[in-house]
Amino acid sequence: MTRFDRYMLSQFMVLFGFFALILVSIFWINKAVRMFDRLIGDGQPAWVFLEFTALTLPGVIGIVLPMATFAAAVYVTNRLVNESELTVVQATGYSPWRLIRAAAVFGTVIALIMSLLSHFLIPLSLGELRQREAEVRQSVSARFLEEGEFLHPAPGITFYIRDITPEGALRDVFLSDRRDPESPMTYTSSQAYLVQEGGGTKLVMVKGLAQSLRPEGQRLFTTHFEDFSYDISRLIAQNPASLNKVEFAPTPDLILQPETVAKSTRATPGELQYALHSRFSQALLCVVAALIGFATLLLGGFSRFGVWWQVLAAFALLIVVKLIESSVTGAVIGNAAAWPLMYLPSAAGFLIAFLMLYLAARPDLWRRPSLWWRSARGAT
Repeated sequence: MTRFDRYMLSQFMVLFGFFALILVSIFWINKAVRMFDRLIGDGQPAWVFLEFTALTLPGVIGIVLPMATFAAAVYVTNRLVNESELTVVQATGYSPWRLIRAAAVFGTVIALIMSLLSHFLIPLSLGELRQREAEVRQSVSARFLEEGEFLHPAPGITFYIRDITPEGALRDVFLSDRRDPESPMTYTSSQAYLVQEGGGTKLVMVKGLAQSLRPEGQRLFTTHFEDFSYDISRLIAQNPASLNKVEFAPTPDLILQPETVAKSTRATPGELQYALHSRFSQALLCVVAALIGFATLLLGGFSRFGVWWQVLAAFALLIVVKLIESSVTGAVIGNAAAWPLMYLPSAAGFLIAFLMLYLAARPDLWRRPSLWWRSARGAT
């Protein structure tokens, strides 16, 4: 690489870091706010919130990398055009095909980062996040162990504890179960304990009263008990997390052991192929974003009005690539043999970048359309 190539690459990387930081902050804060409300509202300590937000970070970075790559390529090229740096370099003999080298290297570097994320960090972080979510969901203290408050851990359930002793005993417990409208139940006891048994959690109430109101005749039935066990496992794990998902599977397993992964995750062959090849195609799209952003802005020379229409054109072309990606997703999931379609968006992106470079290398063909006709007549 020449000194000018290194200069362009350094500009690309600096602006990429800036845009990536801004976009990651926006997406991450949006996720963190919702997670904070859920976790802190459930009584989880702050360190659990920090752990969860850290585990979501690789996925957020994977989302914003193509956008940051495109934004950096467009911004740097726009500045080089406005400051006539590209004009000077082109006057020394650099063609658009030569200028694209730094953008291609930039896109390749970001593609390698995306590959590291999609093949290793994102599956690991997603799996760990789901595991921690399952553990928190099983945490009884997050839902029940709050003194002096009426809690609603599930629809139709109301729970109250007046006091918790240092030994872990619950004093003056009130539990209302209205999930069955035909037979609502209310339990009260002077003392209760939480007991782990058979992989579940039970609330053992001592010296209490069970009341059942029957709609027929509005009759109230009461039962005094010395001890009563109430299973609360289904309340604290209403939506059990599936720890076996195709998104969590390592790439080597998807390639070498697809049958094993399909059996453990219950995924269809199409879903397996989509999960595998999307990890490769997302890296290629980073290269496509850099090439389209750079090549499209080469179409415009220096202008007092800037290159705003080239920027809009580059954005529109990137949208076309994303639309192609969306259109092939359903086809691949429905038919595993159609997995080559996953690389159609990247192929279309490379073709668009090639066309933009061709037009930039021969500006007379699109700035003066009559030359197309003359060229065609001369060929005949």
